[in-house]
Formats: sequence, C-alpha cells, structure tokens
Amino acid sequence: MINKINLIKIDIKNFQIKNSKDLENFYEKFISKKNIINNFFINLKKLDLKKKKAIGILLNNIKDVAKKKFKLFNLKINLNKNNINENFEDLTLPPFCRHEYNGGLHPLTIIRYEIISIFKKVGFSVLAGQEIEDDWHNFTALNFPKEHPARDMQDTFFIESENKFLLRTHTSSIQIRVMKNNNPPIKLISTGRVFRKESISSRTHCIFHQLEGFYINKNISFLDLKDILIYFINQIFGNKVKIRFRSSYFPFTEPSVEIDISCLICLGLGCTLCKNTGWVEIMGAGMIDPNVFKNCNVDINKYSGFAFGMGIERIAMLKYQIDDIRLFTENDIRFLKQFNNI
Repeated sequence: MINKINLIKIDIKNFQIKNSKDLENFYEKFISKKNIINNFFINLKKLDLKKKKAIGILLNNIKDVAKKKFKLFNLKINLNKNNINENFEDLTLPPFCRHEYNGGLHPLTIIRYEIISIFKKVGFSVLAGQEIEDDWHNFTALNFPKEHPARDMQDTFFIESENKFLLRTHTSSIQIRVMKNNNPPIKLISTGRVFRKESISSRTHCIFHQLEGFYINKNISFLDLKDILIYFINQIFGNKVKIRFRSSYFPFTEPSVEIDISCLICLGLGCTLCKNTGWVEIMGAGMIDPNVFKNCNVDINKYSGFAFGMGIERIAMLKYQIDDIRLFTENDIRFLKQFNNI
C-alpha cells in the first residue's frame, strides 16, 4: 500500500497544469470527494492500529500537497485571465506555495566553491576570518604608511571615533593573523566579504567578496607565483584566454604585479567592463614584503613567500559574462534562476 501511495505523490508532483481544464482535472483526481486518495482511507479499516496511524499520516500529507499545488495554480491561472504577468508571485503565500521550482546556489557561491577547489588541488588550505578588524591587522602590519590614502575616512568604514576599529577593506588581514600564530611553511587561501567606501555602479560596489592566497616556505620565488596564477587562470577560464602581468605597487608586496586577462564579454573588442581596452584586471599579486614578515616575526633570512588577491565578483562576471556587478545583490529571481543547474 505504501508504494502505491508514494506513486500517487509522484503523480501529483508531475501533473502538468497549463490551463483551466487541466486544473479542473487535477481537482477531480486528487481533491474532490471521489478523489483516488479517499480509496486508501476506506481500506484503512482492514489494518491494525499501528499501521493505520502511520499510513493515515502519510495520506493526510499527500492531501496537503495536492491542495497546495491546486491553490498555487488556481491563483496563477486566475491572474493570467486578468492579464496580469504570469511571473507574478503572491508574497503573502507561504514559501511552499510560492515556488514550483527548486532553488540553487548563488552565482558567487558557485564561483567561490570552484576557486577553492582549484587551489585545494595544489595543496592550499582554506580559512575564513573576522569582518571587524583593528587598524594594526588591516593596515599597519601590512606595511601601509600612516599617510596612505586607504586609511582615509573616504575609503574605509571606521566604526568608532578614534579610528581603531573598522570593517576590513581586504582579506589580507587574515594573512597577518595566520603568520603571527603559525610557523612556515604556510600555504593558505582565505575568502570573505570586504567593505570600502566606493560609489556603486555597474563596475564597483561598497560590499564585495575577496579571496586572498599566500605561500611561505624556503626558497619561494616569483616564478612559483607566476606558475600558480597561470595554473589558476587556465583552470577557471580555459587555456585560450590571454594573460598579461603588469608591474604595479602594493604596500605589502615587493615586487608587485597586476594580472589582466583578455575580456571574455567583448572578446577584446571593447565594452564597459574592460573600459574599451579589451583587457580586464582580475587580481593583484607579488612577493611578500620583508617588512610584513618582520611585523609577524617571520625570519626573512630563512623564508620567502608570495601573496595574491582577487575579487570574486570580477571572476564571476567574466566567467558568466555578467556586465553589471549590482545584479549580485539585487535578488532578482529572473537573474538567480539562470544558475540553478550549474
């Protein structure tokens, strides 16, 4: 009997309701006084008390499923008759009545998992850190001079008057905490939200997600850094993407580089994301500055290391050809549904 009841549940789920006639047939089959579920209630009299109770609960649950589906499609069909958009959702209904489709992971979560998987394959561990930081871990230990513009109130969200505590501006502060409490070799990636006073546009946001990676050991060179980054880019974007390294400056690395790839949205022809250059910067990197090692009591005569950081939104925009960063935080169901099967 239980197997037959479960088949009815599957039948309810798979029943296609496209118009009023389908809805009427669904009602007659599963909800009306002569519905097929009632036949099982009649047969309950033949069972012992224990089985009768268990099967009774199962039948009542199936009746509830049928009623909820009927209510949902009755609402939709009536709305369509009144020329209201068929995608309309009645937000006053409980969640199980509002959605007929399965949910999925957010695109940023999907890309974060993929990036972590790529680095785990080459021996990196994963760690998350705190979002509220002090000035020393976020700036001073990372070799930011006191006059550095990133310390300015216009760029950083300070959360008390003396500017001692703030919402972290990068995940590099995790690097400092790990180096202070662990001896090399260290091979780690960290990820999380970061906060900056940026104007919100199609390319920038005040809240975004960053991934930091660093490796400290004996005899680590810039060539090791370059090999790791080329490996990552080829894994995430494929072997055909073009890569270039540009000399740059970061307080916590020396030498420093920015890494660009050919724009995957316009294929190098020029668009708003690449500022019509055909290239998009995806990360910054470099050899860890000796001053950072000294601040964390790491022996600079014995160890060397590299670090890199990237915005997860930027990687996702290129990977999925999204041209507006604001889509990630607007919770537009039409946008999010595109990633359900990834």
